[in-house]
Amino acid sequence: MNRIFVYEYLSAGGEVAAEAAGELLAMGQAMRDAVVADLLRLENYHVTVATCKQAAPPPQPARCVTPRDGESTWHFVQRQAEVHDLAWVIAPETDGLLAKLHACVPPGHWLGCDAASIVLATHKRRTLGALAAAGIATPLDFEHAPDTARWVVKPDDGAGAVATHVHGRHQTARDEAAARARAGESVTLEPWVEGEALSLSLLCGVGRCELLCVNRQQIDVDALGLVSFRGVESNALPRGDARTAVLGALATRVQRAVPGLRGFIGIDVVWHAQHGPVVIEVNPRVTCAYVGLSRLLGRNLAADTMAAVRGDAFLAPHTPRAPHVAHDHA
Repeated sequence: MNRIFVYEYLSAGGEVAAEAAGELLAMGQAMRDAVVADLLRLENYHVTVATCKQAAPPPQPARCVTPRDGESTWHFVQRQAEVHDLAWVIAPETDGLLAKLHACVPPGHWLGCDAASIVLATHKRRTLGALAAAGIATPLDFEHAPDTARWVVKPDDGAGAVATHVHGRHQTARDEAAARARAGESVTLEPWVEGEALSLSLLCGVGRCELLCVNRQQIDVDALGLVSFRGVESNALPRGDARTAVLGALATRVQRAVPGLRGFIGIDVVWHAQHGPVVIEVNPRVTCAYVGLSRLLGRNLAADTMAAVRGDAFLAPHTPRAPHVAHDHA
C-alpha cells in the first residue's frame, strides 16, 4: 500500500488561511478535492489529507490530519511527509512559500518540480529572463516597442491577479512600482501584452513534456486598472484549432529552458494577434485548471502525474476502482 500525503496550503490552515478571502479558500479546496478524488480511484493508495476547521471535508475515505496545537506549518508538513511515501503539495510561490515547503519534504518523497525550478518560477522577472535567453517570446520583447500602450505592476512573487494594476502611461506605472519597492514589496513592472489570455496545462518528466490542454483565463481590468481573475475554462480550444500545435511546441521549449519542471505544470500565455504566444509566467504546481480535467480528458491525471515525476510512461497502466464523489468546482 502506497501512502500519499496531500497538502493544499489554504485548506490545510496555513498561516494566511484565516486572512484569505472565501473565494481563495474555495479555489484551494477545489484543487485539493480534485487531486484527492483522482487518487482515491486508484488501487493500493492510502490517501491522507491536511485540513483545517475553515475547510469542508475532503472526498472520502481519505484520512484527515491537522497540525498539533502550536505546531508550525513547516514542522507539520515535515512530520507528515516523513511517514508517507509521497507528498503532493499545492501552494503559491508568494514569499517563497512553495520553495520552503519543498525543503520540508525528504528527498524522494516530493511529488513535483525540483527546488531550482521552483525558486526560478517564484521570481517572475527572473523567469522571463531565462525564457527570453532561450528565445521564447515574453513581455520583455515589448519593453521598447513603440506601440506598447499599457504597463502592469504586480508582485514579483505573486499568484493570480493579487495586487496587480494596469497603467495607461509608463511613468505612472514606474511611479507605482517605485513606491511599492520603497514599501518593501517584491514588485515587477512589465508591458501589458494585449491579446487572448490562455493557460497551458502540462505533464512534465525528465526531458519530456505533454500538453494536456489549452485553457481560457477569465481576466478583467476595471476602470481603475485593477486586475481580477474570474476563473478558467479548462480545455477551451476546439479540436483542430491551429494554435494547439504551436502551443505544444512552445510548452516543450519552456520545459527545456526550465528542465526541473516535473508533474502537473501551468504556463500563463497571451496570444498576441501579430506575435502569437507570449509567455507571462510559469506555475510549478497544480493550478485551477486541474479541477474537473480528468473527467474532461477521460484519464486519471493523478496517476499520470505520479508516473511523469517518477519517470514512468505518462500513460502508465492503472486500475480504477469505483469512483467516489469529488467536490469539484468548475
